[in-house]
Amino acid sequence: MAITLAVAITATGLLLLGALAWLGLPSTTGQKPTVAEFLDTLKIVLAVVGGIGGVVALVVAYRKQRITEEENHRARETARREDIKLYVDRFDKASGKLGDASAAVRLAAVHALAALADDWEGGRQMCIDVLCAYLRMPPDPEPDREIDPGAHTAWQAMGEVRTTIWRLIAVHLRADAPIPWHGADLDFTGVTINSDIDFTYTVFSGQVSFDHARFADGMVSFLGARFVGGHVSFEHAAFSGAMVWFGSVFAGGHVSFGHANFCGSEVWFRGAIFADGRVSFDDTAFSGGEVSFDHVAFAGGQVSFRNANFSGAKVSFTEVADWSHPPEGLPPDIQT
Repeated sequence: MAITLAVAITATGLLLLGALAWLGLPSTTGQKPTVAEFLDTLKIVLAVVGGIGGVVALVVAYRKQRITEEENHRARETARREDIKLYVDRFDKASGKLGDASAAVRLAAVHALAALADDWEGGRQMCIDVLCAYLRMPPDPEPDREIDPGAHTAWQAMGEVRTTIWRLIAVHLRADAPIPWHGADLDFTGVTINSDIDFTYTVFSGQVSFDHARFADGMVSFLGARFVGGHVSFEHAAFSGAMVWFGSVFAGGHVSFGHANFCGSEVWFRGAIFADGRVSFDDTAFSGGEVSFDHVAFAGGQVSFRNANFSGAKVSFTEVADWSHPPEGLPPDIQT
């Protein structure tokens, strides 16, 4: 800006000096310039000076704008760092209380982490990871109610913490969730499920692992859930006692039940729609319990039962709604 101002002042001075010098010279006719010629020259000089002044004004305005933008950027960065500092402080306090001896304190920590995940998009996955890690930790064995009723009550209270985590995750996976966690990674590897979980009308579009999970008790509902992307894995999961409903829509991504063992649960795919993506039951063992594919629509995508073992469970494909894209590897004697 200083250079521009110096050039502008120098150019203005030279123009004025040149105009004054020219006015002192004779014209082409040998006469001194007339008043009209003087005024025309003065107009030209003033126009040029005005143009230079305009350029200077533009430079000054541009520089002010740059300074303002830099100051605003610094202010935003400062505010962002302060926000992150506050978020990290909230995270440390909440996660630290998950190990408290009181179930009430743990419940407060769970709600605090879920609220932080809603507020802090950049740290959302970190909060979800902590909640999932809590579910992966093995619960304490159930005390005998008759021998120690107080310990049994405390154990039930701790179970409520797990139930609350499942509920909060499911609520945020609903299609109409105000602040959805769709697309987040959910690691439930090795969890033991022995209570009711409601994943009704949820959306699974990220990386979700139920690998080696044990569905031991309770009712787990995926009714109306939509698997639309990512990879959802139930590989090596054991369906050993819970009632599980997969009346879902498989419309994209990859859902794998590879090497899972249906060994004692009632698992219902009744009314499910296989529309797109890939669903694999490869190397799955149907060794006990009841598995229903009644009224299922195999309307698209790729469904595979390669090397599946139908040795003990009651598996039914009654009144299949749509066979237009039949599964691969399904034994001929089981198709109806």
